[in-house]
Amino acid sequence: MRKAERLFQLLTLLRGRRTVITARSLAEYLEVSERTVYRDMQALTLSGIPIEGEAGVGYRLKPGFTIPPIMFNAQELEAILLGARMVQRWGDAELGAAADSALTKIMAILPDKLHFEHTLKPEWLLVPEYSAGESARFGQEIRKAIKQQTIIKIKYQTQDKQHSAREIWPLGLVFWGNVWTLVSWCELRNDYRNFRLDRIQYLTVTEKTYPTRDDINLQHYIQRY
Repeated sequence: MRKAERLFQLLTLLRGRRTVITARSLAEYLEVSERTVYRDMQALTLSGIPIEGEAGVGYRLKPGFTIPPIMFNAQELEAILLGARMVQRWGDAELGAAADSALTKIMAILPDKLHFEHTLKPEWLLVPEYSAGESARFGQEIRKAIKQQTIIKIKYQTQDKQHSAREIWPLGLVFWGNVWTLVSWCELRNDYRNFRLDRIQYLTVTEKTYPTRDDINLQHYIQRY
């Protein structure tokens, strides 16, 4: 977890409590050491957050302290909800959890939680699941490989049930409404190839990386096709 995200979570935890909370409890919740909590509390204090702390007792925010809320109108909240639900339904498990966490953080800093919770549950705004999980198969591994420019090996089944093994450079993911497609550079064909995630039978991430090239990347693919 990045420090900025950890500091935000600490502040959220402190804002949600009327009583003190111990460093040990904070460390267990964030899955870090107590020493890390002490350093983070010091960083928050130096940034101007009025935190009251007593050794052996715990921490709390000074009574009366508030953080300026993020202001959204109803349409903006609906857009956030729709985007989050689309990620939860059609993304992989890691992205779905991230979307849920983002909504929780927004709820924590909005001034009118009841209004936000009401907006989050409109019966008319539904996102069908289709084949949730299958459409984003191996999504987490592929996204990591794209960011680290790591070559992957896949076993793939085509629409006509033919099987092939490929070693590819993962370049980007495209969502077509109910399926995810991996745009890649295929070493076997020496050209761009697309692979539907729900047709990948097996995937393994190698230890090999591919270079950054102006003539082989997602933007070049989009311009070409």
